[in-house]
Amino acid sequence: MTYLLALDQGTSSSRSMVFDEAGAIVAVAQREFRQLFPQPGWIEHDPMEIWHSQVDTCREVLAKTGLKADALGALGITNQRETTVVWDRATGEPVYNAIVWQDRRTEALCEDLRARGLAGAIHAKTGLVLDPYFSGTKLRWILDAVPGARARAMRGELAFGTIDTWLAWKMTGGRLHVSDVTNASRTMLWNLHEGCWDAQLLDWLGIPASLLPSVHPSSHVYGETDAEVLGSPVIIGGIAGDQQAALFGQTCFTPGMAKNTYGTGCFLLLNTGEQCAQSQHGLISTAACQVGAQPAYALEGSVFIGGAVVQWLRDGLGAIGHAGEAEGLAASVPDSGGVVFVPSFTGLGAPYWVPSAKGAILGLSRGSTVGHIARAALEAIAFQSAALLGAMTRDAQAPITELRVDGGACANNLLLQFQADLLGIPVVRPKVIETTALGAAYLAGLAIGQYRGVEELASHWRAERTFLPTIGRDQAASLMQQWEVAVRRFTGNGEG
Repeated sequence: MTYLLALDQGTSSSRSMVFDEAGAIVAVAQREFRQLFPQPGWIEHDPMEIWHSQVDTCREVLAKTGLKADALGALGITNQRETTVVWDRATGEPVYNAIVWQDRRTEALCEDLRARGLAGAIHAKTGLVLDPYFSGTKLRWILDAVPGARARAMRGELAFGTIDTWLAWKMTGGRLHVSDVTNASRTMLWNLHEGCWDAQLLDWLGIPASLLPSVHPSSHVYGETDAEVLGSPVIIGGIAGDQQAALFGQTCFTPGMAKNTYGTGCFLLLNTGEQCAQSQHGLISTAACQVGAQPAYALEGSVFIGGAVVQWLRDGLGAIGHAGEAEGLAASVPDSGGVVFVPSFTGLGAPYWVPSAKGAILGLSRGSTVGHIARAALEAIAFQSAALLGAMTRDAQAPITELRVDGGACANNLLLQFQADLLGIPVVRPKVIETTALGAAYLAGLAIGQYRGVEELASHWRAERTFLPTIGRDQAASLMQQWEVAVRRFTGNGEG
């Protein structure tokens, strides 16, 4: 049997997973790493810590399985997107910490670009909303803030990459400076329609082209790792940003199929096929995983604080000892008792786009308990996702008949039932919820010819549980109206 290795480099941990040919998990290894907060609104990672944690989990998962690296057909990389690294080409040393996708430090730069009247043109070229979320302004900040960085970049001494690029560079001793279309499409430097780095975008943001990696389809034989990394060379056959990898792992290969990942944030993606749909309702257009020469696209909505609200219940409020207790605490009350939690700790994402928003708990009364707050926190995850799906349906102009779900928080049955109630469509949890890593493995397997095509992959997918709506559409609409009122009251903004 040929095995596939997936490197799943996330926002809070690095994981490695071995899959067999049928897409079943053989073993998993995971390590958390530090979250750095130099100032309010700033979030950083140590790129070397990311690298060491990732390669350590690769070696650990091989040890768990008893496999040698030469038993691997290929490996795939999937990663937290938009997180930005700049390093010295000669030494491989970062010039600054990685600036994380959640970081808000470049809001003033984004405002300057808006004042220059560039927001519309940037959206037209990239499919993205002008926001600190994306990599381009983070890269500009590093060039401006790190002494000598811009001059070194102009001399061709520095390299830029998102985390996929950083890992591929380190795994090959600097031989590969590469990315795939899904990650490139999140930088705000990539022309989504022409499929290339855009000279005008680089000029507007003051980015030297020499910094940029070469870009390939998501399923592609990029090259081989250095033998000393895992014990023998392994083909790098797949690269994809985590959310596009999850869409692929959920086998949402047909236009109109959608998935929602409940992780640190929530990310809802709708496959739009060969059509690059432009949202009129606050969503973004993005590249989907590309297999072969034909580009593929998706509509995406991003909730910045999803499962992270459960972490806040644990670490900030002290209401629970571990994340798994959230469902029981929320279930201790029949409903939220009128409490509405708007968890915009790092601004509000799609479809609202209010970068300056702060978190708020509304509707508290003398009878409110920590159970009501916990329930409102879980419901907030579902409310934000329902707002995204509503916008997505209006953009798609076609009904979405089911929502496939994955991510850590999708183990929460109360959350998924409430999600189905709000949406009025089945919410389906698969047997393998590690669909991000599975998508990376599938991409790598396709690149080396291990699978005949996506039809074979679709035949592997199995549902574990389907959540059906249990309330009427009028009641669901009333609940959504309460949520929208809370958002407007707090932010002074409705859907944008």
